[in-house]
Amino acid sequence: MKLLNTQVKNNVLQSMITILDTHRAPLLEANKKDLDAFQKEDQAMYDRLILNDQKIDGMITAINEVKAQEDPVNQIISDKKLANGLIVTNKTVPFGTIMIIYESRPDVTVEAAVLAFKSNNRILLKGGKEAIYSNKTLVDFWHKALLENNISSDYIKLLQMDRKETQSFLKNPTEQLDLVVPRGGERLIDFVKEHAKCAVLISGRGNNFLYIDESADWNQTLAVILDAKTAKISACNALDKILINKNTPNLEEKLIALHTVLKEKNVAILVDKEVQTVLTGETLIAENTIWSEEFLALKCCIGMVSELEEAIEMINLYSGGHSASIMTTNNSNAADFMQQVDCAAVYKNASTRFTDGGQLGVGAELAISTDKLHHRGPLGLKKLVTNKYYIYGEGHVRD
Repeated sequence: MKLLNTQVKNNVLQSMITILDTHRAPLLEANKKDLDAFQKEDQAMYDRLILNDQKIDGMITAINEVKAQEDPVNQIISDKKLANGLIVTNKTVPFGTIMIIYESRPDVTVEAAVLAFKSNNRILLKGGKEAIYSNKTLVDFWHKALLENNISSDYIKLLQMDRKETQSFLKNPTEQLDLVVPRGGERLIDFVKEHAKCAVLISGRGNNFLYIDESADWNQTLAVILDAKTAKISACNALDKILINKNTPNLEEKLIALHTVLKEKNVAILVDKEVQTVLTGETLIAENTIWSEEFLALKCCIGMVSELEEAIEMINLYSGGHSASIMTTNNSNAADFMQQVDCAAVYKNASTRFTDGGQLGVGAELAISTDKLHHRGPLGLKKLVTNKYYIYGEGHVRD
Protein backbone atom coordinates (compact mmCIF):
# COMPACT_ATOMS: atom_id res chain seq x y z
CA MET A 1 0.00 0.00 0.00
CA LYS A 2 1.14 3.55 -0.72
CA LEU A 3 2.55 5.33 2.33
CA LEU A 4 0.07 7.87 3.67
CA ASN A 5 1.29 10.95 5.48
CA THR A 6 0.65 11.17 9.20
CA GLN A 7 -1.90 13.99 8.98
CA VAL A 8 -4.06 12.06 6.52
CA LYS A 9 -4.02 9.02 8.80
CA ASN A 10 -4.88 11.10 11.84
CA ASN A 11 -7.75 12.75 9.95
CA VAL A 12 -9.24 9.30 9.32
CA LEU A 13 -8.89 8.46 13.00
CA GLN A 14 -10.61 11.70 14.00
CA SER A 15 -13.46 10.87 11.63
CA MET A 16 -13.80 7.44 13.22
CA ILE A 17 -13.91 9.01 16.69
CA THR A 18 -16.75 11.28 15.63
CA ILE A 19 -18.67 8.47 13.93
CA LEU A 20 -18.36 6.19 16.96
CA ASP A 21 -19.50 8.93 19.32
CA THR A 22 -22.49 10.02 17.23
CA HIS A 23 -23.61 6.55 16.09
CA ARG A 24 -23.79 4.76 19.43
CA ALA A 25 -27.43 3.74 19.00
CA PRO A 26 -27.03 1.69 15.80
CA LEU A 27 -23.89 0.05 17.21
CA LEU A 28 -25.63 -0.94 20.44
CA GLU A 29 -28.62 -2.17 18.42
CA ALA A 30 -26.32 -4.37 16.32
CA ASN A 31 -24.64 -5.66 19.46
CA LYS A 32 -28.04 -6.53 20.95
CA LYS A 33 -28.69 -8.77 17.94
CA ASP A 34 -25.44 -10.60 18.68
CA LEU A 35 -26.29 -10.92 22.36
CA ASP A 36 -29.82 -12.17 21.65
CA ALA A 37 -28.44 -14.86 19.33
CA PHE A 38 -25.72 -15.98 21.73
CA GLN A 39 -26.08 -19.13 23.78
CA LYS A 40 -24.83 -18.13 27.22
CA GLU A 41 -23.11 -21.39 28.08
CA ASP A 42 -19.72 -19.64 27.80
CA GLN A 43 -19.87 -16.77 30.29
CA ALA A 44 -16.36 -15.52 29.49
CA MET A 45 -17.15 -15.22 25.78
CA TYR A 46 -20.50 -13.57 26.54
CA ASP A 47 -18.74 -11.00 28.74
CA ARG A 48 -16.34 -10.18 25.91
CA LEU A 49 -19.22 -9.76 23.47
CA ILE A 50 -21.12 -7.11 25.41
CA LEU A 51 -20.92 -3.49 24.24
CA ASN A 52 -22.16 -0.51 26.23
CA ASP A 53 -21.42 3.21 26.43
CA GLN A 54 -18.43 2.57 28.67
CA LYS A 55 -16.88 0.20 26.12
CA ILE A 56 -17.58 2.64 23.30
CA ASP A 57 -15.84 5.32 25.34
CA GLY A 58 -12.93 2.87 25.66
CA MET A 59 -12.80 2.47 21.87
CA ILE A 60 -12.71 6.24 21.44
CA THR A 61 -9.95 6.51 24.04
CA ALA A 62 -7.93 3.83 22.22
CA ILE A 63 -8.20 5.69 18.91
CA ASN A 64 -7.24 8.97 20.56
CA GLU A 65 -4.17 7.34 22.14
CA VAL A 66 -3.02 5.94 18.80
CA LYS A 67 -3.74 9.23 17.06
CA ALA A 68 -1.48 11.01 19.57
CA GLN A 69 1.41 8.57 19.12
CA GLU A 70 4.32 9.17 16.78
CA ASP A 71 3.94 7.64 13.34
CA PRO A 72 6.03 4.43 13.44
CA VAL A 73 6.58 4.30 9.66
CA ASN A 74 9.62 5.70 7.80
CA GLN A 75 11.61 6.16 11.00
CA ILE A 76 15.40 5.95 10.54
CA ILE A 77 16.95 3.12 12.52
CA SER A 78 20.47 3.71 11.26
CA ASP A 79 22.14 5.87 8.63
CA LYS A 80 25.75 5.33 7.52
CA LYS A 81 28.10 6.36 4.77
CA LEU A 82 30.54 3.52 4.14
CA ALA A 83 34.18 3.85 3.19
CA ASN A 84 33.35 2.93 -0.41
CA GLY A 85 30.89 5.84 -0.65
CA LEU A 86 27.63 3.85 -0.39
CA ILE A 87 24.99 5.42 1.81
CA VAL A 88 23.11 2.75 3.79
CA THR A 89 19.91 3.76 5.56
CA ASN A 90 17.76 1.34 7.56
CA LYS A 91 14.13 2.50 7.98
CA THR A 92 10.90 1.18 9.45
CA VAL A 93 8.29 0.01 6.95
CA PRO A 94 4.83 -1.57 7.25
CA PHE A 95 4.41 -5.36 7.21
CA GLY A 96 1.90 -5.08 4.37
CA THR A 97 -1.30 -7.04 4.97
CA ILE A 98 -2.07 -8.36 8.43
CA MET A 99 -4.83 -10.85 9.17
CA ILE A 100 -6.16 -11.09 12.72
CA ILE A 101 -8.41 -13.96 13.78
CA TYR A 102 -10.26 -13.34 17.02
CA GLU A 103 -13.30 -14.40 19.01
CA SER A 104 -16.29 -12.46 20.30
CA ARG A 105 -14.71 -9.07 21.18
CA PRO A 106 -16.05 -6.24 18.98
CA ASP A 107 -13.60 -3.78 20.55
CA VAL A 108 -10.78 -5.71 18.83
CA THR A 109 -12.33 -4.62 15.53
CA VAL A 110 -11.53 -1.05 16.53
CA GLU A 111 -8.16 -1.58 18.25
CA ALA A 112 -6.72 -3.86 15.57
CA ALA A 113 -7.85 -1.61 12.73
CA VAL A 114 -6.60 1.64 14.29
CA LEU A 115 -3.16 0.16 14.94
CA ALA A 116 -2.89 -1.38 11.49
CA PHE A 117 -4.02 1.77 9.71
CA LYS A 118 -1.79 4.17 11.66
CA SER A 119 1.17 1.89 10.89
CA ASN A 120 0.14 1.94 7.20
CA ASN A 121 -0.76 -1.74 7.09
CA ARG A 122 -3.84 -3.21 5.47
CA ILE A 123 -5.84 -5.42 7.84
CA LEU A 124 -8.13 -8.39 7.30
CA LEU A 125 -10.46 -8.83 10.27
CA LYS A 126 -11.71 -12.38 10.84
CA GLY A 127 -13.94 -11.97 13.87
CA GLY A 128 -16.04 -14.70 15.41
CA LYS A 129 -19.52 -15.37 14.05
CA GLU A 130 -20.98 -14.56 17.48
CA ALA A 131 -20.10 -10.85 16.95
CA ILE A 132 -21.03 -10.57 13.28
CA TYR A 133 -23.59 -7.76 13.57
CA SER A 134 -21.35 -5.67 15.82
CA ASN A 135 -18.32 -6.21 13.60
CA LYS A 136 -20.21 -5.39 10.40
CA THR A 137 -21.38 -2.13 11.91
CA LEU A 138 -17.91 -1.18 13.14
CA VAL A 139 -16.30 -1.94 9.77
CA ASP A 140 -19.02 0.13 8.09
CA PHE A 141 -17.99 2.96 10.42
CA TRP A 142 -14.35 2.50 9.42
CA HIS A 143 -15.23 2.58 5.73
CA LYS A 144 -17.22 5.77 6.24
CA ALA A 145 -14.23 7.36 8.00
CA LEU A 146 -11.87 6.31 5.21
CA LEU A 147 -14.13 7.50 2.40
CA GLU A 148 -14.75 10.84 4.15
CA ASN A 149 -11.01 11.41 3.72
CA ASN A 150 -10.78 10.05 0.17
CA ILE A 151 -8.92 6.93 1.29
CA SER A 152 -9.73 3.49 -0.13
CA SER A 153 -11.92 1.34 2.10
CA ASP A 154 -9.66 -1.57 1.11
CA TYR A 155 -7.34 -0.72 4.01
CA ILE A 156 -9.80 -2.38 6.42
CA LYS A 157 -11.70 -5.50 5.37
CA LEU A 158 -14.04 -7.82 7.27
CA LEU A 159 -13.73 -11.49 6.33
CA GLN A 160 -16.76 -13.73 6.71
CA MET A 161 -15.51 -17.29 6.46
CA ASP A 162 -16.31 -20.56 8.15
CA ARG A 163 -13.58 -22.84 9.49
CA LYS A 164 -13.09 -24.68 6.20
CA GLU A 165 -12.93 -21.46 4.18
CA THR A 166 -10.46 -19.96 6.65
CA GLN A 167 -8.25 -23.05 6.40
CA SER A 168 -8.28 -22.78 2.61
CA PHE A 169 -7.48 -19.06 2.71
CA LEU A 170 -4.54 -19.57 5.07
CA LYS A 171 -3.10 -22.32 2.86
CA ASN A 172 -3.68 -20.50 -0.42
CA PRO A 173 -4.45 -16.80 0.16
CA THR A 174 -6.44 -15.20 -2.63
CA GLU A 175 -4.78 -11.87 -1.83
CA GLN A 176 -1.52 -10.68 -0.30
CA LEU A 177 -1.00 -11.91 3.25
CA ASP A 178 2.16 -11.05 5.20
CA LEU A 179 1.34 -11.74 8.85
CA VAL A 180 -1.37 -13.64 10.75
CA VAL A 181 -2.21 -12.96 14.39
CA PRO A 182 -4.49 -15.56 16.02
CA ARG A 183 -6.02 -14.04 19.13
CA GLY A 184 -7.78 -16.76 21.08
CA GLY A 185 -7.39 -20.14 22.71
CA GLU A 186 -4.96 -22.95 22.01
CA ARG A 187 -7.21 -24.61 19.43
CA LEU A 188 -7.30 -21.46 17.32
CA ILE A 189 -3.56 -20.92 17.64
CA ASP A 190 -2.76 -24.51 16.68
CA PHE A 191 -5.17 -24.29 13.74
CA VAL A 192 -3.46 -21.16 12.37
CA LYS A 193 0.07 -22.49 12.93
CA GLU A 194 -0.84 -25.69 11.09
CA HIS A 195 -2.34 -24.05 8.03
CA ALA A 196 -0.78 -20.60 7.53
CA LYS A 197 1.93 -20.23 4.90
CA CYS A 198 3.09 -16.79 6.06
CA ALA A 199 4.51 -15.52 9.34
CA VAL A 200 2.35 -16.13 12.43
CA LEU A 201 2.65 -14.02 15.57
CA ILE A 202 1.22 -15.92 18.52
CA SER A 203 -1.10 -14.22 20.96
CA GLY A 204 -0.79 -16.95 23.54
CA ARG A 205 -3.14 -18.30 26.14
CA GLY A 206 -3.12 -17.00 29.68
CA ASN A 207 -2.90 -19.61 32.46
CA ASN A 208 -1.07 -17.16 34.67
CA PHE A 209 0.70 -18.08 37.92
CA LEU A 210 1.31 -16.24 41.19
CA TYR A 211 3.95 -17.43 43.65
CA ILE A 212 3.68 -16.50 47.33
CA ASP A 213 7.17 -16.31 48.78
CA GLU A 214 7.67 -17.03 52.47
CA SER A 215 8.38 -13.32 53.11
CA ALA A 216 5.26 -12.00 51.34
CA ASP A 217 3.18 -9.22 52.85
CA TRP A 218 -0.05 -11.11 53.44
CA ASN A 219 -2.49 -8.21 53.14
CA GLN A 220 -0.93 -7.22 49.82
CA THR A 221 -1.05 -10.84 48.68
CA LEU A 222 -4.77 -11.26 49.31
CA ALA A 223 -5.59 -7.98 47.57
CA VAL A 224 -3.48 -8.85 44.51
CA ILE A 225 -4.93 -12.37 44.23
CA LEU A 226 -8.51 -11.10 44.44
CA ASP A 227 -7.87 -8.55 41.69
CA ALA A 228 -5.98 -10.97 39.45
CA LYS A 229 -8.49 -13.80 39.83
CA THR A 230 -11.88 -12.12 40.09
CA ALA A 231 -11.79 -8.65 38.45
CA LYS A 232 -12.30 -10.01 34.92
CA ILE A 233 -12.36 -13.76 34.44
CA SER A 234 -12.64 -13.49 30.64
CA ALA A 235 -9.27 -11.73 30.28
CA CYS A 236 -6.11 -13.53 29.17
CA ASN A 237 -4.28 -11.75 32.01
CA ALA A 238 -6.46 -13.29 34.74
CA LEU A 239 -4.86 -15.50 37.40
CA ASP A 240 -5.43 -19.26 37.35
CA LYS A 241 -2.70 -20.83 39.52
CA ILE A 242 -1.39 -19.99 43.01
CA LEU A 243 1.77 -21.51 44.48
CA ILE A 244 2.68 -20.98 48.12
CA ASN A 245 6.00 -21.66 49.85
CA LYS A 246 5.53 -24.35 52.50
CA ASN A 247 7.92 -22.45 54.83
CA THR A 248 5.58 -19.47 55.02
CA PRO A 249 5.03 -18.44 58.67
CA ASN A 250 1.54 -19.25 59.98
CA LEU A 251 0.94 -21.23 56.79
CA GLU A 252 -2.27 -22.93 57.89
CA GLU A 253 -3.83 -19.69 59.08
CA LYS A 254 -2.92 -17.94 55.82
CA LEU A 255 -4.25 -20.75 53.63
CA ILE A 256 -7.54 -20.60 55.47
CA ALA A 257 -7.66 -16.81 55.02
CA LEU A 258 -6.94 -17.20 51.29
CA HIS A 259 -9.61 -19.87 51.03
CA THR A 260 -12.12 -17.59 52.76
CA VAL A 261 -11.64 -14.57 50.48
CA LEU A 262 -11.78 -16.71 47.33
CA LYS A 263 -14.94 -18.49 48.46
CA GLU A 264 -16.55 -15.12 49.23
CA LYS A 265 -16.11 -14.39 45.52
CA ASN A 266 -17.51 -17.82 44.53
CA VAL A 267 -14.17 -19.09 43.20
CA ALA A 268 -14.02 -22.87 42.80
CA ILE A 269 -10.75 -24.22 44.23
CA LEU A 270 -8.65 -27.24 43.31
CA VAL A 271 -5.74 -28.19 45.58
CA ASP A 272 -2.72 -30.48 45.64
CA LYS A 273 -2.22 -33.11 48.36
CA GLU A 274 -0.25 -30.84 50.68
CA VAL A 275 -2.74 -27.99 50.53
CA GLN A 276 -5.60 -30.46 51.02
CA THR A 277 -4.23 -31.35 54.47
CA VAL A 278 -5.34 -27.83 55.46
CA LEU A 279 -8.23 -27.18 53.05
CA THR A 280 -9.73 -30.61 53.62
CA GLY A 281 -13.04 -29.93 51.90
CA GLU A 282 -11.58 -28.91 48.55
CA THR A 283 -11.22 -31.06 45.44
CA LEU A 284 -7.88 -32.77 44.92
CA ILE A 285 -6.02 -32.14 41.65
CA ALA A 286 -6.17 -35.57 40.02
CA GLU A 287 -3.99 -34.99 36.95
CA ASN A 288 -0.99 -32.69 36.50
CA THR A 289 -2.44 -31.59 33.15
CA ILE A 290 -4.79 -29.28 35.08
CA TRP A 291 -1.79 -27.03 35.76
CA SER A 292 -1.61 -26.32 32.00
CA GLU A 293 -5.25 -25.29 31.60
CA GLU A 294 -6.48 -21.73 31.15
CA PHE A 295 -9.78 -21.54 33.01
CA LEU A 296 -11.47 -18.26 31.97
CA ALA A 297 -13.77 -18.92 34.91
CA LEU A 298 -14.11 -18.39 38.66
CA LYS A 299 -11.78 -21.28 39.29
CA CYS A 300 -8.18 -21.64 40.46
CA CYS A 301 -5.60 -24.16 41.65
CA ILE A 302 -3.58 -23.81 44.84
CA GLY A 303 -0.39 -25.80 45.27
CA MET A 304 2.52 -25.91 47.69
CA VAL A 305 6.23 -25.71 46.80
CA SER A 306 9.30 -26.17 48.96
CA GLU A 307 11.40 -23.35 47.47
CA LEU A 308 11.57 -20.57 44.89
CA GLU A 309 13.33 -22.79 42.34
CA GLU A 310 10.48 -25.30 42.42
CA ALA A 311 7.96 -22.53 41.77
CA ILE A 312 10.00 -21.25 38.81
CA GLU A 313 10.27 -24.77 37.40
CA MET A 314 6.51 -25.34 37.66
CA ILE A 315 5.67 -22.02 36.04
CA ASN A 316 8.06 -22.60 33.15
CA LEU A 317 6.67 -26.10 32.66
CA TYR A 318 2.95 -25.36 32.79
CA SER A 319 2.20 -21.67 32.17
CA GLY A 320 1.20 -20.15 28.85
CA GLY A 321 4.21 -17.84 28.83
CA HIS A 322 1.93 -14.85 29.32
CA SER A 323 2.26 -13.38 32.84
CA ALA A 324 3.54 -14.45 36.26
CA SER A 325 3.85 -12.66 39.59
CA ILE A 326 5.80 -13.09 42.82
CA MET A 327 4.59 -11.74 46.15
CA THR A 328 7.66 -11.10 48.32
CA THR A 329 9.58 -8.59 50.42
CA ASN A 330 12.85 -10.31 49.49
CA ASN A 331 14.44 -8.35 46.64
CA SER A 332 16.91 -11.11 45.82
CA ASN A 333 14.14 -13.68 45.43
CA ALA A 334 12.15 -11.24 43.32
CA ALA A 335 15.13 -10.66 41.01
CA ASP A 336 15.73 -14.40 40.59
CA PHE A 337 12.05 -15.03 39.88
CA MET A 338 11.74 -12.23 37.34
CA GLN A 339 14.94 -13.21 35.52
CA GLN A 340 14.24 -16.94 35.37
CA VAL A 341 10.48 -17.15 34.74
CA ASP A 342 9.94 -17.48 30.99
CA CYS A 343 6.91 -15.23 30.49
CA ALA A 344 6.23 -12.12 28.42
CA ALA A 345 5.47 -10.13 31.59
CA VAL A 346 6.77 -10.77 35.11
CA TYR A 347 5.65 -8.92 38.22
CA LYS A 348 6.80 -8.24 41.74
CA ASN A 349 3.96 -7.54 44.19
CA ALA A 350 1.43 -6.67 41.50
CA SER A 351 -1.56 -8.20 39.73
CA THR A 352 -1.18 -9.92 36.37
CA ARG A 353 -4.16 -7.85 35.21
CA PHE A 354 -1.75 -5.07 34.23
CA THR A 355 -0.58 -7.05 31.17
CA ASP A 356 -2.48 -4.81 28.80
CA GLY A 357 -1.34 -2.30 26.22
CA GLY A 358 -3.07 0.65 27.86
CA GLN A 359 -1.96 -0.28 31.37
CA LEU A 360 1.69 -0.76 30.36
CA GLY A 361 1.89 2.52 28.51
CA VAL A 362 1.84 1.40 24.88
CA GLY A 363 -1.78 2.38 24.20
CA ALA A 364 -4.06 0.13 22.17
CA GLU A 365 -2.78 -3.35 21.41
CA LEU A 366 -3.28 -5.82 18.59
CA ALA A 367 -2.63 -8.72 20.98
CA ILE A 368 -0.40 -9.88 23.83
CA SER A 369 2.38 -11.72 22.06
CA THR A 370 3.97 -14.71 23.77
CA ASP A 371 6.38 -15.16 20.86
CA LYS A 372 10.00 -14.14 21.24
CA LEU A 373 10.30 -13.02 17.61
CA HIS A 374 9.67 -10.39 16.51
CA HIS A 375 8.10 -8.96 19.68
CA ARG A 376 6.96 -10.15 23.10
CA GLY A 377 4.21 -8.63 25.25
CA PRO A 378 1.59 -6.03 24.23
CA LEU A 379 1.73 -5.60 20.47
CA GLY A 380 1.33 -1.84 20.18
CA LEU A 381 1.73 0.65 17.36
CA LYS A 382 5.54 0.72 17.28
CA LYS A 383 5.70 -3.07 16.88
CA LEU A 384 3.52 -3.23 13.75
CA VAL A 385 6.39 -2.34 11.46
CA THR A 386 9.40 -4.20 10.14
CA ASN A 387 12.50 -2.71 8.52
CA LYS A 388 14.05 -2.23 5.11
CA TYR A 389 17.54 -1.19 3.96
CA TYR A 390 17.82 1.68 1.47
CA ILE A 391 21.22 1.72 -0.28
CA TYR A 392 22.28 4.71 -2.39
CA GLY A 393 25.18 4.47 -4.82
CA GLU A 394 26.67 6.13 -7.87
CA GLY A 395 27.37 3.24 -10.18
CA HIS A 396 28.93 1.18 -7.41
CA VAL A 397 29.97 -2.38 -8.23
CA ARG A 398 31.38 -4.94 -5.85
CA ASP A 399 35.02 -5.82 -6.57
